[in-house]
Order: sequence, then structure tokens, then C-alpha cells
Amino acid sequence: MSALYGADVSDTGEAMNVMNLDVIPPPSHAATDLNYEADLKTALDPILSELLDGAERAGWDRRKAAYAMKFLAARNLTDGKDPPGNGSSAG
Repeated sequence: MSALYGADVSDTGEAMNVMNLDVIPPPSHAATDLNYEADLKTALDPILSELLDGAERAGWDRRKAAYAMKFLAARNLTDGKDPPGNGSSAG
């Protein structure tokens, strides 16, 4: 099992995998820096891979899971949430 996952216990007492998002490193560049996006992709890539692997292990089609994540990410941006105060150009 990856270091990105930890054990947690559901209400029924069953163990379940919970992704540890605390492993995402903070930005080392300003959002306006040319390296910011590349660093962000590097930071998120292993988490996205683990999420897709988990979906596939559970029986979901990997390509459809990736599409669903893309849809959910876009919806998350358009649900009226303010962009984070990190100088992001989103929105």
C-alpha cells in the first residue's frame, strides 16, 4: 500500500483506506512564477495516480475515472467557491 493512504475505521468498524493529503508539499514559487504550474503538477501527480489506481482496484474503468475527476474538478471551480488566496489566476 502507498504512503499516501492510511487506515481509518468506518462507522461499522470496518477498515477503509483514506488518502493522506498532508503529503502534498506547499508551493515553493509564487503563482505568477513560470515554474509554479510544473511544481504543482509534480506535487499532484502521485496523488492522482493513487486515486486512479484505487478506483481501478475497486473495479472502475481507469479512463472513465479520470474523466469523472476532470468533470468534478471543473465543477468544483464553478460552484461559486472563491479561488484560494495564493495569487491563483483561476476565475
